[in-house]
Amino acid sequence: MTRNAIAVVGAGAWGTALASTLAKRYDEVRLWVFEAPLAAAMAQTRENGVYLPGIRLAGNVRPSPDLHAILAEVSPVVLVVPSHVFRFVLTQARPALAPAALLISATKGIEVEGLATMSTIMRQVVPEGATRQAVLSGPSFAREVAAGRPTAIVAAATDAAVAQAAQAAVSGGPLRVYAGTDPLGVELGGALKNVIAIAAGVVDGLELGTNARAALISRGLAEVARLGVRMGGRAATFAGLAGMGDLVLTCTGDLSRNRQLGLALGRGEQYRPDASRTVAEGVNACRCAVRLADRHGVEMPICRAVHRVLFEAQPPAEAVEQLMARELRFEEDPPPDPR
Repeated sequence: MTRNAIAVVGAGAWGTALASTLAKRYDEVRLWVFEAPLAAAMAQTRENGVYLPGIRLAGNVRPSPDLHAILAEVSPVVLVVPSHVFRFVLTQARPALAPAALLISATKGIEVEGLATMSTIMRQVVPEGATRQAVLSGPSFAREVAAGRPTAIVAAATDAAVAQAAQAAVSGGPLRVYAGTDPLGVELGGALKNVIAIAAGVVDGLELGTNARAALISRGLAEVARLGVRMGGRAATFAGLAGMGDLVLTCTGDLSRNRQLGLALGRGEQYRPDASRTVAEGVNACRCAVRLADRHGVEMPICRAVHRVLFEAQPPAEAVEQLMARELRFEEDPPPDPR
């Protein structure tokens, strides 16, 4: 096993930011870049001019398009590829993974085809390493992390010792990592908040005001937590960094691609999946949220409204009107027993 080295698989904005930050702690950071021309350009210019321009990469960050070379005899391995290619990339990576490698997913999303979280995919593709797998999530805009601004996130695994190992592997300097033992709740919070962020962008695009935005965020958190708990996550997780923390950031920060998509929708633009080279994970997460709500019998009116706007051409203002006209109910679900 290579000493004091770490591999980051995926050179989008978040993967590049993590590689840049981890370069201060490791002698060698191996960064897998899918596009060979981009890998060559990054090696020459020391910058990811496509996904994170303006951030200079340290000399010990080694970009390469050779996945197996990146992974040879190294641990930990941090996976930061889009959710829709996560299974494919991990399947290609499996033969090269070191037998005792700590595998950490930093991907926020749910697989559309099978509705699997990334931790589920890791267990399915690399079952022999299931006891050494963790997930990483929380409020973390890539550009701010790369710029060295204080950020707190959470590393979670069903085994507390594995969570602490992931915590130790990533935490340092301005990036503070907490450990947790609810990986499912952490993943669902990180994926589904993107749907609520699209809705928050719609609210601001329609200029409905800060009251409406606050209500949207609060009720959005309620339905995300409702589904998460029904699926086996813990309620407390959704009040933490991977739940409320990430939700507030993504719903209010202008660096959020999902919020920007919602803003465009609220201003009358039509959703075009080919409009950006970067992925707005909330689009796929919206599809998954509605299907999971149906599967588990959970009410998710905001996610359904976003689905109608994205995929059924419903005007955003009409979707808002329908949400406001829903049957009155208790805020708590179920309501408290008065006895």
